[in-house]
Amino acid sequence: MNPQKENQEEKNRKFNKRIFRYNKRKRYNPEQSKTQEMENADYRKIVLNDQMISVVIPLYNEEQSLMELSLSLKRVFDILKCNYEVIFVDDGSTDKSFETIKEIHRRNGRYHCIKLRRNYGKSAALSAGFKASKGDIIITMDADLQDDPNEIPELIKKINSGYDLVSGWKKIRYDPFIKKQTSKIFNYFTSKVSGVKLHDFNCGLKAYKKEVTGSIKIYGEMHRYIPALAYMNGFKVTEKIVKHHPRKFGVTKFGANRFLNGFFDLLTVAFTNKFMKKPLHLFGFLGVLSFIAGFIITLYLTILKIFYDASISNRPLFLVGILFIIVGFQSFSLGLIAEMITKSSSHDEDVFIETTL
Repeated sequence: MNPQKENQEEKNRKFNKRIFRYNKRKRYNPEQSKTQEMENADYRKIVLNDQMISVVIPLYNEEQSLMELSLSLKRVFDILKCNYEVIFVDDGSTDKSFETIKEIHRRNGRYHCIKLRRNYGKSAALSAGFKASKGDIIITMDADLQDDPNEIPELIKKINSGYDLVSGWKKIRYDPFIKKQTSKIFNYFTSKVSGVKLHDFNCGLKAYKKEVTGSIKIYGEMHRYIPALAYMNGFKVTEKIVKHHPRKFGVTKFGANRFLNGFFDLLTVAFTNKFMKKPLHLFGFLGVLSFIAGFIITLYLTILKIFYDASISNRPLFLVGILFIIVGFQSFSLGLIAEMITKSSSHDEDVFIETTL
């Protein structure tokens, strides 16, 4: 054998040995390992005894992100050492999302999927996921990798500290400019109408107690108002700053029509929660205001006619006054009819009991 070649091979072996020892030392840092163990121990204390965690993930055409998301979730729950399930709700995807989820389920039986026959919308997908979930605490998040699974332990910790719903707040968010600005307007008005002060109602990353998801009915685009609906039902609602990532795959599902639909849904939330059982309080109030305005206008014109002999029949203000009076009567009558319908079809109001002794 060539001595030079043998010497070179020996040098290579020694060099590789040194690299191996260096990498081993670098990988095993006693202080870092100790910190990690302590962190893992703290995380294990977050989930109370026998608590089960359900993660509900609605999705539409997110095949590229699902495998990475499932691995990230597994890492988190491996640290938490708790009983958990992950429920993907495929909202009528037209790509290979369902095939990817089937592969994830084959590898890990804790991952499940509900496949909807068509695209019903996020509210319907969440509702299906809530009904299927078995956990004491339910986490919702989006499938596009913008929500960080590493936030889950802190959300659970917040729930176990006494809150019923914890909503994520993407304080630093990576979304298009128009989406960020419309969200600010939306959050402002929703806070004013609902009375609950949150910065980000529509954040997909939330944690709920099971009682919350069982008490609210969401449809249409009502998923944006889950914190408001829960608050109006007497549940304790708070928020937590969460990490937000730029979108890695696919395109945003945000459209301009969602902003307009969101405004209509906000009116629905306000009306159904405040006046559903007492419609006359709303329609009667509006009717009385309209009638008073019409009465004042017609009284003013009558005084002009009697004392100043002014012609009022050809004045537009006269028609406005009559219109206000008619609208007032109609609004009041509508309130009475709605009140009679409510009474005739009344049933026991949903009352949510916190505890009994």
